Amino acid sequence: MQTEQLTALITSWVPDQKPGISKQFPEFILPTDKIHFVAKSLKENPETNMDYLFCLTAVDRKDGFHMVYHLTSSEYHHSVVLRVILTDKINPAIPTVSDIWHTAEYYEREVFDLFGIRFENHPD
Repeated sequence: MQTEQLTALITSWVPDQKPGISKQFPEFILPTDKIHFVAKSLKENPETNMDYLFCLTAVDRKDGFHMVYHLTSSEYHHSVVLRVILTDKINPAIPTVSDIWHTAEYYEREVFDLFGIRFENHPD
């Protein structure tokens, strides 16, 4: 799937998404409440089949914690970056994606340990 097609698809799901700045992969800045829906849709959609979460990290910036998800399809060899900005640095929280990709369990534990970001519905 080409960048234009991915952009159109994600925009159809989340009209208020914003383009990111990544030059390597298409990047989308999403509202916090949309990350789980978009992640699950990208994995389950047969046209995208984003079956591999190859990086999940957080970045501490002036405007908040930036959660960054790198996804790829081992079948189609296309990738995408999803970003969510958590403006609450005192009690940051975001829905887990560990029910979508099990590898996220480890990444989310590391992000919690380093930044204190809670992942709602993360398995204990």
